[in-house]
Amino acid sequence: MGTGKKEASRRERQGKVGDGMGNVRVKGENFYRDAKKVKRLNLYKDGKPRRDAEGNITVAASYQSREAPVARIEPNRKWFGNTRVISQEALSSFREAVAERAADPYQVLLKTNKLPMSLIRDGQGVNGLKQHQAKMAIETSPYGDTFGPKAQRKRVKLGVSSLEDFAGETAKMHDAYVEKTDHEIHADGSLAVSGDVSAAQDDAHTTTATAIESVFSKGQSKRIWNELYKVIDSSDVVIHVIDARDPEGTRCRSIEKYIREEAPHKHLIFVLNKCDLVPTGVAAAWVRHLSKDHPTLAFHASINNSFGKGSLIQLLRQFSALHSERKQISVGFIGYPNTGKSSIINTLRKKKVCTVAPIPGETKVWQYITLMKRIYLIDCPGVVPPNQHDTPEDILLRGVCRVENVENPEQYIPAVLKRVQPKHLERTYGVKGSDDPLEFLAVLARKGGRLLRGGEPDLDGVAKMVINDFLRGKIPWFTPPPHTTDAEGEKIEGREGRLGEMRRKRKLDSEPEEAQKSEAKSNSASGEEFEGFGESDDDNDSIANLEYSTKPSSRGERLWAAAEISNPRRSPSEPTPLYRQGETPPTGPDKRGPRSSESRTPKVGVKPPSRGVHGICWAY
Repeated sequence: MGTGKKEASRRERQGKVGDGMGNVRVKGENFYRDAKKVKRLNLYKDGKPRRDAEGNITVAASYQSREAPVARIEPNRKWFGNTRVISQEALSSFREAVAERAADPYQVLLKTNKLPMSLIRDGQGVNGLKQHQAKMAIETSPYGDTFGPKAQRKRVKLGVSSLEDFAGETAKMHDAYVEKTDHEIHADGSLAVSGDVSAAQDDAHTTTATAIESVFSKGQSKRIWNELYKVIDSSDVVIHVIDARDPEGTRCRSIEKYIREEAPHKHLIFVLNKCDLVPTGVAAAWVRHLSKDHPTLAFHASINNSFGKGSLIQLLRQFSALHSERKQISVGFIGYPNTGKSSIINTLRKKKVCTVAPIPGETKVWQYITLMKRIYLIDCPGVVPPNQHDTPEDILLRGVCRVENVENPEQYIPAVLKRVQPKHLERTYGVKGSDDPLEFLAVLARKGGRLLRGGEPDLDGVAKMVINDFLRGKIPWFTPPPHTTDAEGEKIEGREGRLGEMRRKRKLDSEPEEAQKSEAKSNSASGEEFEGFGESDDDNDSIANLEYSTKPSSRGERLWAAAEISNPRRSPSEPTPLYRQGETPPTGPDKRGPRSSESRTPKVGVKPPSRGVHGICWAY
């Protein structure tokens, strides 16, 4: 049976007999290739010219010709008119205005014009512009034509006209260098100041990397950094979670620099977590200090008794409104291990969606969580930026590594005693504080009955217990905020004192004595000293209220937040009944009085105790 008969039978089966195209064939069409496939294969061949053995083109490709068309410019008057130019003074002033707006962390760039923004963004300190200027200077005036026997000019071309200008330019360059070095040293974790940069530089150059245990290198593996970069690349808003007890120690400045330089379009905000473990004034001072760089919110992660949840959700809604053209936005949580990133996500969802534990390294990989229809959350493992100035004591007391994996934990107890006041240790453990760490551990071991064979105290076990209590908030401690003497430390008018003790509009103006007593009580409470979190009769131990704000300005968007939080470890006080003038409080076991028709009228208002969190957020 030949090929023609097979083809005819195939056409008959497919109902193509008598379609009118039986006598129309495409070159190359056969049983294996239909006309459509042959046309597609020929289309691939049309893109290349055909050449002979010597390489000469015999058949030109499609749209290929050796004849060049006549080049003719369209006659238009715009080719001979004036062009749009700008003077250097106007460009410099515009550059300064843009830099001032870009440095404000509370302003967001919504739309850009199609202009050469490199003329504005790239200043004299940008590496690319400096390299370009150096290359142009070498090409226009080589060294051989400027110096030596073949010099073509008598005087060296300088950027200054006099020695005074040269001295001023030198001083300006030195100040810029000092500022840059100061930022780099602060990024490395040291506490050098601008006036003593040389000593800090000498110390940085003479510092050598010492051999430490492998447990102190946790959070620096390549896998962890890959997870971090995946979270940053996938996020529109990056939330840097910081421990309120040690904000500078748990702040990743290298990651902030990476986001500022490589991803300036992403929004970075700070969340000061665990604010319930520090005094009110300390948390407010740290919020004011960190708000100079990025928007900062105080937070207490708890599913049932949280603080700052409403402010954070409203802030995320504002970012979602800024990117209304997108279907949804992603919010990534980054920071040191054991700072509460997963706990914040559980607090926002109000249920356990991420595994949490009071030990570092619980989150292994990144995880997507849906907060609402247009906002997604991304959980990230904790990262530890390498720093040669960090000692093993600093790494351990930041909660980076697990205490049970540390050898000889009693050697780190002196660092704990330096950070904790003796009265807090006495209140927590009920033993008298001692300057000798081994003696303190021995007394604590004998009190708790943790003894080895022969009556020897278990120093390792007790030291691990003390370090765990230090990390988990059972022992009060915090890092004092930097002291500021500028105008930002001034009180805001009408917001003196703490939130629960602000001046309210009194209903009863006929009792001035009680008003003076309440005012004196609020003034005395503002100057209280931090006494810890243990249970006592004093009212100094509770973190009763929290107030924080940033300095208002007319530029951009200002986020203010105020909230009130009560110490859950202290029992709430008895509610204070408020009566109208002329009424007498009811007597008897039932303070509400008899259930009569008059008692049902709303004459008595009871002020409920301060339980949980009451948060308010304003946007200007």
